[in-house]
Amino acid sequence: MEANKKLVVVTGGSKGIGLAVVRRFLRAGYAVATCARSASDLQQLSADLQSAGAAERLHTLPADLSAADDCRRFTDFVLGLGLPIEVLVNNAGAFIPGRLQDEPADGSQLRQMLAVNLLSAYDVTLALLPGFIARRAGHIFNLCSTASIMAYPNGGSYGIAKHALYGFSKNLREELKEQGVRVTTVLPGATLTASWEGVDLPAERFIRAEDVAEAIFSAYQLSPQAVLEELLIRPQLGDL
Repeated sequence: MEANKKLVVVTGGSKGIGLAVVRRFLRAGYAVATCARSASDLQQLSADLQSAGAAERLHTLPADLSAADDCRRFTDFVLGLGLPIEVLVNNAGAFIPGRLQDEPADGSQLRQMLAVNLLSAYDVTLALLPGFIARRAGHIFNLCSTASIMAYPNGGSYGIAKHALYGFSKNLREELKEQGVRVTTVLPGATLTASWEGVDLPAERFIRAEDVAEAIFSAYQLSPQAVLEELLIRPQLGDL
């Protein structure tokens, strides 16, 4: 089947790693569906792609995936496109730094971090999973973090949510291995995205979002009988 008749779904695709992944798969000829909270960011993305001739293969919907209703709205939109889903990249997420002991006592910060970093991936995956299983094919990428495997002092509830996403990804891999669906956990270290705006560090101290996208695309390109279970990427000079 030609690439343009296969659909790649990327959550949070208007900035950072998500944007780089959207661009990489479009460049390879695939149709791509993505979402973001900002409608204007999605409009800008479509406008930027007009000159590259890829805008007609891009399908966008404004949605806040920390809300279950928006997850359903987005997955209904994706399924309504009527294309077989080849790849799902669960990239939507948010980072609030700080110590657990300084977070609101009502637990609202943990619930917020779980909603955007874990439950968004859970809800989107479960809604789209029947199609993958029916076709006995496809590849799911979950954007975790080095924070998923290593706690650090200012990680707070973000670290808890990313650890949980790592567990979700590992469970999914075990469940789907006999059904022809590949699952890859992506664990990037410090990547030059909006999360690091204002930090007084040189760009070479960070991973480029395009490098993460290229690693994801390369992992997808492996033969169906091989899967890269975990993709750990750190800056050459080590963690920040």
